[in-house]
Amino acid sequence: MNCRHCNTPLQHTFLDLGFAPPSNAYLKAADLSKPEKYYPLQIKVCTECWLVQTEDYAQADELFSQDYAYFSSTSKSWLEHAERYAEAMIGKFDLDSESLVVEIASNDGYLLRNFVAKDIPCLGIEPTASTAVVAEQQGIPVLREFFGQALAQKLVADGQQADLIAGNNVYAHVPDINDFTRGLKTLLKSGGTITLEFPHVMRLIEFTQFDTVYHEHFSYLSLYTVQRIFKAAGLRVADVEELSTHGGSLRVFGCHDDDPRPASSAVTDILNEEEKCGLQDIVIYRDFQDRADSVKNDLLTFLLRAKNDGKTVAAYGAAAKGNTLLNYAGIKPDLLPFVCDAAPAKQGKYMPGSHISIMPPRQLDEKNPDYLIILPWNIYPEIRHQYSHLADLGTKFVTAVPELTIR
Repeated sequence: MNCRHCNTPLQHTFLDLGFAPPSNAYLKAADLSKPEKYYPLQIKVCTECWLVQTEDYAQADELFSQDYAYFSSTSKSWLEHAERYAEAMIGKFDLDSESLVVEIASNDGYLLRNFVAKDIPCLGIEPTASTAVVAEQQGIPVLREFFGQALAQKLVADGQQADLIAGNNVYAHVPDINDFTRGLKTLLKSGGTITLEFPHVMRLIEFTQFDTVYHEHFSYLSLYTVQRIFKAAGLRVADVEELSTHGGSLRVFGCHDDDPRPASSAVTDILNEEEKCGLQDIVIYRDFQDRADSVKNDLLTFLLRAKNDGKTVAAYGAAAKGNTLLNYAGIKPDLLPFVCDAAPAKQGKYMPGSHISIMPPRQLDEKNPDYLIILPWNIYPEIRHQYSHLADLGTKFVTAVPELTIR
């Protein structure tokens, strides 16, 4: 396999999680007796451009199907994040009724609804019908397609170019990152701005966030690598912000390479921090497997001890990162009987691979478990606050990443 950006042969493995089904391929009861597709889940690192990337196995249309079950609006904290972003961008770029905002991977309208409320024209691009229909019900026009250079050219030919292109947690999800970036270049109006949010690979390594690795994430990105990809497409990074979302993310502000605005000092600061942390040195990538294995082993030890002690255990959040963790650890319903999730689209289904049942949150009040594992650790404060009454009844809350914590 060659690097998806610079075509350099890939010789170094960053992480090997064995074989697993796609993390969002939730199962119905009838599916439990049928064969399940598993793909290798191995991550390589390019020593030329330092793009960290999955091996080529699963295809995008297999991962982002029409019944895709991830709905952004399920998380209150993420909705608040989106609202703050919209307010900031409207003010920063003087967006009004003459502007056009395009969001790529617009999901269920969690973000664009804020622009609709301000009478700012917008367009969502979202290939999964299950989420697109929810956005359309809120008055958001949606193109149900995958984004790339060809679609961007079609939109421009139809007279549409964007003042603001937003992409939250989509840049890491595209198999052809060069074509996607060229599409951004084509669709962006002169003087316009691209904002992309993605988990920062530096934080993934720092906090052993190996459970954020799954087939839907084709790339694991640093600012250094994104800057190179942008440059090859005729774009540049004008500014960058560090965010707390998803365990530590970056929001890059991109523009055409001939845009007169100067680059902010934050760009240099983060590039220097990445270099200091060793992101352009193979050494930092070589010891990550042992750290991931330690997290897995600690969780298994905890679950086995809880079972032997007669303690009840449940989990919250049927998230993709939870599926990566459970499948790599080989955890089944004998150690973890059920997972609760607030998304109706997931309730009544089963986790891929582990076949653990997904139940509505009310089950937590009925079962009152001794331990509750928060699988989406990135929203632990939100979940801990929401279910504080369980703590009053004696339930202890558990997270496995970056290390096993019981509180």
